[in-house]
Amino acid sequence: MHNSIPPIYEHKKYWAECYGIAPFLPTSRQEMDALGWDSCDIIIITGDAYVDHPSFGMAIIGRLLEAQGFRVGIIAQPRWSNKDDFMTLGEPNLFFGITAGNMDSMINRYTSDRKLRHDDAYTPNNEGGKRPDRATLVYSQRCREAYKHVPIVLGGIEASLRRIAHYDYWSDKVRRSVLLDAKADLLLFGNAERALIEVAHRLADGEDISELTNIRGTAVNLVEPPAGYSIIDSSRIEKPGKAFVPTNPYEVESNCSDKTDEPSESKPEPVIVRPTRHDAETTAVRLPAFEKLHNDRILYAHASRIMHLETNPHSGRALIQRHGNRELWVNRPPFPLSTEEMDYVFGLYFARVPHPMYGKAKIPAYDMIKTSVNIMRGCFGGCSFCSITEHEGRIIQNRSQESIISELEDIRDKVPGFTGTISDLGGPTANMYRLGCSIPKAEASCRRPSCVFPGICNKLNTDHKHTIDLYRAARNVDGVKKIMIASGVRYDLAIESPEYVKELVTHHVGGYLKIAPEHTEKGPLDKMMKPGMGAYDRFKEMFEKYSKEAGKKQYLIPYFISAHPGTEDEDMVNLALWLKANSYECDQVQNFYPSPMCNATAMYYSETNPLKRVKYKKREDVPVAKGERQRRLHKALLRYHDPANWPLIREALINLGKKHLIGDKPTCLVPEEDLDKQTPAQRRKSGRHGAHRFATKHTDSQPDIRKPNSNGKPKPGQQKSRNGNSSSTGTGKGRHPQGQNAQENKTQGRDGQRSSGQNKGGQQTRPHAGKPKAGKKPTRRR
Repeated sequence: MHNSIPPIYEHKKYWAECYGIAPFLPTSRQEMDALGWDSCDIIIITGDAYVDHPSFGMAIIGRLLEAQGFRVGIIAQPRWSNKDDFMTLGEPNLFFGITAGNMDSMINRYTSDRKLRHDDAYTPNNEGGKRPDRATLVYSQRCREAYKHVPIVLGGIEASLRRIAHYDYWSDKVRRSVLLDAKADLLLFGNAERALIEVAHRLADGEDISELTNIRGTAVNLVEPPAGYSIIDSSRIEKPGKAFVPTNPYEVESNCSDKTDEPSESKPEPVIVRPTRHDAETTAVRLPAFEKLHNDRILYAHASRIMHLETNPHSGRALIQRHGNRELWVNRPPFPLSTEEMDYVFGLYFARVPHPMYGKAKIPAYDMIKTSVNIMRGCFGGCSFCSITEHEGRIIQNRSQESIISELEDIRDKVPGFTGTISDLGGPTANMYRLGCSIPKAEASCRRPSCVFPGICNKLNTDHKHTIDLYRAARNVDGVKKIMIASGVRYDLAIESPEYVKELVTHHVGGYLKIAPEHTEKGPLDKMMKPGMGAYDRFKEMFEKYSKEAGKKQYLIPYFISAHPGTEDEDMVNLALWLKANSYECDQVQNFYPSPMCNATAMYYSETNPLKRVKYKKREDVPVAKGERQRRLHKALLRYHDPANWPLIREALINLGKKHLIGDKPTCLVPEEDLDKQTPAQRRKSGRHGAHRFATKHTDSQPDIRKPNSNGKPKPGQQKSRNGNSSSTGTGKGRHPQGQNAQENKTQGRDGQRSSGQNKGGQQTRPHAGKPKAGKKPTRRR
């Protein structure tokens, strides 16, 4: 942590500290009366049900403010048709804190095909429709109607990723910063504990919210820029005279496709730290104005690139963007929390259960994470389709082992019905705990969006010793029988530590382990900023080796994304062929979901690569599947085995000049047209089955369910769709290998875009089982 910043736990407590800790933060006047409160200092409005658990944003922020001495109330999922519910707790003394919830409300309510969802994992009984579209805007409007002069502070993932002018997938246009649209007073981005505490204490000390313009991790709406700053004009791509041109962080790097095929032996190199040309403390970068971005896609890609280059908390500069006659001022990124501060936050009191007002109603997101532990925040992977880095930052914020063990004991003692199984020890990524740059001075000036693409940086510490020690200590906690790792494993990092892979595979895999190659082809992988398949193959070899040594039948569950920017039809055909060659069948898939602020979203909108320098006449164009038919095709190719998709796939193969992939040969992808009506099962459209989206079947360990032909051999394409219940993801459909230790594998919820099974833009596979052909020895397909 920066030496000049006081720890968040050293602030002088507000006078209301004398009221002590509430069993639950109050949600009604009756609960306030029981606590002896006449009013709330701060009221949090949230689109999620109130669960007093550190994986829920409203709980962790509410308890943090309570620990600072403030009286905090919560209004969860208010009815937004009028202002009545927003007046339930009366007028707050300091401010309203508004969040859409753990997810962007539009992603929560709509699929990647813009179809309305009818469920909501953050609502009792999984009931949809309990939050509005663009919840941050609606809640702000109602709060302003209820109490016109009370300050409004925005936070959470929805506000964080919409802090500047951004492309909105659902309206297919560039929208203004949510701060201006909501007519709020202040916006906090990131996890925001440090900024929130400073805002609360300064308002409590009598400052007006209009004076809070210089807090890191906040954005404000001004008439003109603050005094004392020099402004670097990056509002145009090409202009006369000397311009600010950001350097290409990948200028000296090679492509990713083959870098992982052979282990690299890095040689020591001198660290060259180039000083910035401008003092970051007193410099701001002007982004193109909203009005310019509204009709200029190439300029939008340029703006996205500039924004992403200013995200390092140590060297990133403030941003300024014109919106009409107002200036949006985005202060410098917040400093990450230290380990001591992380321990303080997660060591606060939490009841660890939903509020009693919900009775016996089930909240699916809570059920998924009630026995999971978040061990770190942040991600240095920089995947272009993921918003975790933009929200939580690239520098990993770690908890101490003692803090994590203490939470395991809390789960054992507090969670009703605890059976001894911990569903996850993880975070945004399973295996980045206590990893980071080995040279702090280099880290402070680094502008690379990723530490692992196009290859692992030679300054990155990849020693998994701390994670291994944590796993071993956690297994020794009394009452804990089994610890699963449900967070995604970054396999290109894992193969750098065979000891970690062995520890993981031997003790922490319940039959299935999910990893995310996302694609097999170089074009899409480069745009995703993901490693080549060489790293996947090496991890798979290690996984199978250590599973065999442990005497367990275990399987990898790879995720794939269809219709990602940079993906052409032929890339999806090659991915489908890889799936078939490796005996994978995807029961449910979903296309790329353009969420605000992601690099991939900028690619989708601009059809230009913002990872490289952007010019009008010299830029890298990116192929994008935008039309409904092409997006359906890409999704269909991931389900090549579904008869409902065969006509569309056949047509595409003919157009691509790949008619040889149509037929009944083993190398063919789909059968001839006259095979479509062989069985009722093949005519049945499989579609979606149950609440869980992803499952596959593997052909090496279950009886063959395909109808044999006259020779007694099954024909390709004659697979029969099954509706048996899955043993791996609750009610997800698909037959599973009858392997040992195939236990439930659930996804941990987190305060970010991928929480509670929220890989909305990806697809998950699971091994398929089948009988080898007659006369042949059973072999593992590779």
